[in-house]
Amino acid sequence: MATKIIGVTSEPEPLTSEKITELYMHYCLENNRKPESVYLFCKQNGIVEKEFYRFFSSIDSIEKSVFVSFHKMAVNLINQSGETETLGFRDKLLTYYYTYFEILTANRSYVVFDLKDEKTRLHNSAKLQEFKKHFKAFIAEISAGYLKLTNDRIRNAQQKALEEGAWVQFLVTLRFWLDDESIGFEKTDLFIEKSIRATFDLIDITPFESVIDFGKFLIKEKLK
Repeated sequence: MATKIIGVTSEPEPLTSEKITELYMHYCLENNRKPESVYLFCKQNGIVEKEFYRFFSSIDSIEKSVFVSFHKMAVNLINQSGETETLGFRDKLLTYYYTYFEILTANRSYVVFDLKDEKTRLHNSAKLQEFKKHFKAFIAEISAGYLKLTNDRIRNAQQKALEEGAWVQFLVTLRFWLDDESIGFEKTDLFIEKSIRATFDLIDITPFESVIDFGKFLIKEKLK
């Protein structure tokens, strides 16, 4: 039997941006709404308001950080695995997608709550704008050297188009996932695989079999 040591208490858990984000997500789900103010949020969670401002400037700033925190978690998991160092751009992107959407699935209740009123206009969502910056920077990193054009001006223009196209593709995938009712979201996994194959076939100007295959898949799903 373990002996309790009298007079010894554990140190309180240090406050971090991750902890505040976690508390914020719990608050939204438990109350079905955002906190009305920083004061009320801090009071309910036993946080000194001054300490809150070390990490965030407002409730809205927490909301905008959630998808960034998912992104950082995905990148950290990928880097820790060490399995992508020898992979090309396409396989690195696939690994990121699968990892990110696993994290989304683990937090699906919150994501559905947060985006339920913006599902049809994700491209204009202020909640995703900070994440968009991190996502495009990540695409720039993993696609370095992929475009082989010698003309710098054209290559830079195509690189920007590649990053913006990747973002649009992500939003389409996110919308598909939000609507996906398949067991284990297996249709989203299939969507990711087919959409990325089709995208890279278009970039590489190779035969369009996979593009057609992806199109048939989309039509089939939308007509159900």
